[in-house]
Parts: sequence; C-alpha cells; structure tokens
Amino acid sequence: MARTSTARSASKPRGRILRRVGLAASLSIAALMLSGCSINNDVLRFGWPTGVTEQAHRMRELWTWSCIAALVMGVIVWGLTFWTVTFHRKKKGDDEFPKQFGYNVPLELAYTAAPFVIIAILFYFTVVVQNYVTENKPNPDVTVDVTAFQWNWKFGYRTVGTGPDKVDLANHQREDQLKQQTRESVEHKNDEGEPRPGPIQGKDVEDLGYLHYDRVETVGTSTEIPILVVPTGKRVQIELASADVVHSFWVPEFLFKRDVMPDPEANHQENIFQISNIDREGAFVGRCAEMCGTYHSMMNFEVRALNPQRFARYIELRKPTDMGGKGLDNASALTQLGKEDPSCGDLCSPVATTTHPFNPDRTYRQASEDTTR
Repeated sequence: MARTSTARSASKPRGRILRRVGLAASLSIAALMLSGCSINNDVLRFGWPTGVTEQAHRMRELWTWSCIAALVMGVIVWGLTFWTVTFHRKKKGDDEFPKQFGYNVPLELAYTAAPFVIIAILFYFTVVVQNYVTENKPNPDVTVDVTAFQWNWKFGYRTVGTGPDKVDLANHQREDQLKQQTRESVEHKNDEGEPRPGPIQGKDVEDLGYLHYDRVETVGTSTEIPILVVPTGKRVQIELASADVVHSFWVPEFLFKRDVMPDPEANHQENIFQISNIDREGAFVGRCAEMCGTYHSMMNFEVRALNPQRFARYIELRKPTDMGGKGLDNASALTQLGKEDPSCGDLCSPVATTTHPFNPDRTYRQASEDTTR
C-alpha cells in the first residue's frame, strides 16, 4: 500500500510537468502563428522570397503550413523523447525496470496510422495548389511567346486584349515562310531522291519550324539584357520553346521554374503556363536555371510589370505602323513612355535594372563590374 501511495504522489509532479510542457509548446506555436496576421512575413516565409503572383502566394502558403506542421510534429516527437528519457529511465538503486509500453496495441496502431494521415493531408493540399498553379484558362489578356537560345532570350506578343479588343500580333506569314524554308533546307533524301524522315519524330534536328515569330519582339544580344514588359492585374499566358538545347525560365518572384524544351510538342511537354495576375508594378530579374553551355550564367532577362494603362500605351508605341502604332523598339518605347509619364521612373528605364552583378558582355573579363544593364 505504501509503495502504491508513493507512486501516486510521484506521478502528480510528473503530470504537472507534462501539462506545463504542453502549455509552453502550445503558446510557442500560437505565438509563431500570430506573429503576422497575413502569414506572410520574414519568420513565416521560412526562407522563401515574397512572391508577386497569386500562384506564388499559394505555393508560399503551402510551404508555410507544411513547415508549421513539421514543427508541430517535431515538438511532439521531442516532447515524447524527453519525457521517455526523463521519466522512464532506470534509477540508481531501483531494482525494477520502468513501466514498459511494448505490445500496447492502441499506441502502436496510433503511431503507425499517424504518418499515413499526415502524408494524405500533405498530398491533398499539394495537389490542390499544383492544380491551381498549372491551371490554364481560356482567353488570357496577354499571350507572350518566349524563345530561349544559346545564350539569350526572345520575347514576343502573340495576342493582346480580349473579346472585340483582342489584337493578333503573331507574324503568321513569316512563320509559314520559315517553316517551308526550314523543311527544304534540312530535308534528307535517300539515294533515289525521295525524302527520308529525320531522327526526331520524323523531323531533322535542325528543323526549327515549330518556333513562333511575332510582329512585336524583343531580342536579347551579347550587350543588352532583354526586358519582357507585362501588365499588372491581368492574366498573362506564357508559351515556351527553345531553339537549341534545354533551358529553364525562372523568375524568383514567381516562385517556380519551367523547363524550356526544343520542339515541345514532339517532346510531349506542356510548354504553356499562366499567371493569373501580378499584384504590383516592379522590375524582377529572370534567369536561365538550366546549365545550357558556356555563357549560361549570363543568360539573364528582366520582367517589367506596368499598370494596365502604361502597358496599353507601351503596346501602342511598339505596334507596327500599319497597325496604327509607332513601330518603336523596346528601349525606345520605354524611353518615350518615361517622357510622357515622368512618374514612371525606373519602370520606364530602357535598360535592365535588376541583373547586377551579371554583365552580358561576352568579352568582359572582370567579375567586379557594377552594371545595371
């Protein structure tokens, strides 16, 4: 009887300690979650940058809640570990083993089922976010053609606007001519002079007839970083293709990367993705995130997000004269826009402003140049 009474009296402090540990853990988690109302601050991003698109916000929220769930599980595991070490170790002078939990069927079922429940929940929310990020809706406000090549980028506008205001800027005539020229120049023939299929889905490796061309384009060079101008608050569709090897389209503020493949259709690649909207004006650096050759590290670009009014004027300045526009190149259009709207500031700079410290000049040999081109 005395032994039982002693055990009961000893269990009371243990119970109080466990309750205090549980309360401290709960308060710590609550403080972490309440440290920012929008769940978007330096602490709760857990190392991720601040995104500028709805898709980026969804992915960052998934990351945040996954980290919080992992921390909660970590606290539980750490608590159980310390509890076991503290209260279930053999004490000096005690001839009996501490109480064992082996063959406790309910407990074993619980810790066997718990990982499956956790995985199922994470899988569900991952699929939900993934479906949202990869969803492509009809009739986007702007369709952008992105062509990667060693070692730069070409940006063009396929369509701008929706409904009766939709403007088709694709250069269909040039595309048809180049497709025909490409087929004729790379067509292999056998000894009898008949066409012989190429090695890639019947096409030759030099067949670039799948590439798109547009009447408003910006082409990067070895001395100029290309700028892709898009509107804020609008759905933008981006269509990717490579003219040679595999590249990768990466804007860190979009929080994801997309491979840029040669001949996407032949390679069974979904090369189209959409941004539901960019939530603020700004200039955002872009990179090639796939090792693609000698000057891969210099293959940079910039996304310039303008409000819809500024973007509409930019397109008017860039449209060909036979379509009622001014026919200006990218730098001239941005310069003119800055003159018309002085409040535009660096957003209307004709050169990239976010690519420091990378210099696109292939002949430059010093790594310390402070360039903002």
